[in-house]
Amino acid sequence: MLGLMQQQPLLVSTLLRHAARHHGAAEVISATEAGAVHHTTWADSERRARQLARALQALGVREADRIGTLAWNDYRHLEVYYATSGMQAICHTINPRLSPDDIAYIINHAGDSALFIDPGFAALIGGIAARIADHVRTVVIMTDPAGMPALDLRPGMRLLCYDQLMAEADDDYAWPSFDENTASALCYTSGTTGRPKGVLYSHRSTVIHAYAIALPDVLDLRATSRILPVVPMFHVNAWGIPYATALTGSALVLPGRHLDGASLARLLNQERVTMTCGVPTVWLGLLQHLRSSGEKLATVRRIMTGGSAAPPLLIEAFRDEFGVAVEHGWGMTELSPVGTYNAAKPSQVGLTGEAAARHMLKQGRVLPGLDMKIIDGDGHELPWDGKQFGDLLVRGPWVCSSYFGESESACDADGWFATGDVATIDPDGYMEITDRSKDVIKSGGEWISSITLENIAVSHPDVAEAAVVAARHPKWDERPLLLVVPRPGHTIDPRSVLDSYRGLVAKWWLPDAVLVVDQLPHTATGKLLKTALRDRYRNYYQTAATKEE
Repeated sequence: MLGLMQQQPLLVSTLLRHAARHHGAAEVISATEAGAVHHTTWADSERRARQLARALQALGVREADRIGTLAWNDYRHLEVYYATSGMQAICHTINPRLSPDDIAYIINHAGDSALFIDPGFAALIGGIAARIADHVRTVVIMTDPAGMPALDLRPGMRLLCYDQLMAEADDDYAWPSFDENTASALCYTSGTTGRPKGVLYSHRSTVIHAYAIALPDVLDLRATSRILPVVPMFHVNAWGIPYATALTGSALVLPGRHLDGASLARLLNQERVTMTCGVPTVWLGLLQHLRSSGEKLATVRRIMTGGSAAPPLLIEAFRDEFGVAVEHGWGMTELSPVGTYNAAKPSQVGLTGEAAARHMLKQGRVLPGLDMKIIDGDGHELPWDGKQFGDLLVRGPWVCSSYFGESESACDADGWFATGDVATIDPDGYMEITDRSKDVIKSGGEWISSITLENIAVSHPDVAEAAVVAARHPKWDERPLLLVVPRPGHTIDPRSVLDSYRGLVAKWWLPDAVLVVDQLPHTATGKLLKTALRDRYRNYYQTAATKEE
């Protein structure tokens, strides 16, 4: 027997309509390129999104058309988010930090018919215009007429001004109702191994994910919240925050392109932000600025960090010096992206000292609606004892089932998606990433976690950043090699760094060598580019052994 309840589709446009009707005066704030701050409201954002939908119709955009964006976090980008999805087109956010070759590939693979870009990316598009001309018919610069840059496009490609386009459109568009399983947005993985892959989200998955991350044990969003996503809107939809803030009527503060410590501190304090979200490298920059300037964070109480493990030193510094809790989350493009969050259960509330610090390094509990497990190399599920680690699998309503343009499933026969992470899960359900499956080090038949070694290294007072990679070894198969970047004005003594491991890990886990380098390579999303490091240092120990002979 079926329940007797209304069948109202879960649509992205319903989030925006709710915000406009019930939280119309709530603020949407954007830092502009010129250094000013633009203030608007959810009510006006909804009206302008309808206006943009009319403009898109006039350009010939239809259902299922992919509309690419190359833009930072600001109010125009937010309008494109909602207008495209709301009219049954697909908002395709593109990471401008990728190589031009990857960007051209992504635009062509997605089949984008139009691009909405910030003025600063005009040269990038001009450089690949000939390669994308078969698909892209329109390029809209997201600025006013005075800010229009020179851009040489191919014959048949239109160049338009966003503000002029909006001025010529009516705002009488009515959001349509349609199947909630309709595609809403498209994001591509960063493509660190092979070509990037497209993950196609649905309206249903996007709305359910918004509900999940707004929960008290995740972002704890409410109408009184003021949240600033440092994570870019081109990186997995800013972790879903543009949708969750509309759902809850929270104030949304968008930082634009200036993400240095001074700019962030100024905006966080000026706009009374209560929570902010981003990757650890951003928080390290903010911490350095706060320490050097003597500034405080007046209203920020929580930082969500993800993308890579935050070092203990970072967590402790924000807690002890500024009264700000740094909380781990975990996810990936294929998970919309949030999968876990480290919020306390009653048994963790009283933790202090080393026990509390150790617990906060974990990536957290799975969000309601998802399920996860860890398995060994033979596919057998491992116990949640916090000790055994295996391959992490997930499934749920906002998990990718297959990649865009590919016919085969991305999951196993039971619907489990292999994340590529190696993890442990403790008896309370807290998951901790111990490594990526391709980064874990196998030494003499035993496994060593590169992430654990990196976290200890960056706790050293002279170390700004660290990476551990597996290098081939003539006796042990692989051994850990530690690469460290010194903090400004500091000199690193490799013996002192190795001494910091004593008593924290087994002796055989200790890196066989410490190399001091000026910088480490990063991916387009700010993660350490381990593939490049492995390629460069794979034979380090074998070469050293040969020289000794």
